[in-house]
Amino acid sequence: MSSSDQTTLIEYPCDFPVKIMGRVGSLPGSPSSAATLEHRRQDFTQAVLMIVRRHAPDFEDTNLEVRISRKNNYLSLTCTVRAISREQLDALYQELCDHPMVVMVL
Repeated sequence: MSSSDQTTLIEYPCDFPVKIMGRVGSLPGSPSSAATLEHRRQDFTQAVLMIVRRHAPDFEDTNLEVRISRKNNYLSLTCTVRAISREQLDALYQELCDHPMVVMVL
């Protein structure tokens, strides 16, 4: 069955939240300075936003939520995009999942 044959419960267009998580903290045994951690957070955020904007050019920063984990190891970004089709979301998810800085996409 092709993706166009599958039934969807989502009505397009719609606002659709995509949660992207990446490891930004140091690996066990290799300490990092606060400046290094901040640099990794910024790099991860910029990489994710570049991908999101490629698939949703109208994405605005006001639709971005950022959360750091309690031990500063992981950064979670929730990007609420204006989804126009399942194909758009599938392509966005695939490119995010393929990125080496991304650990998980929900």
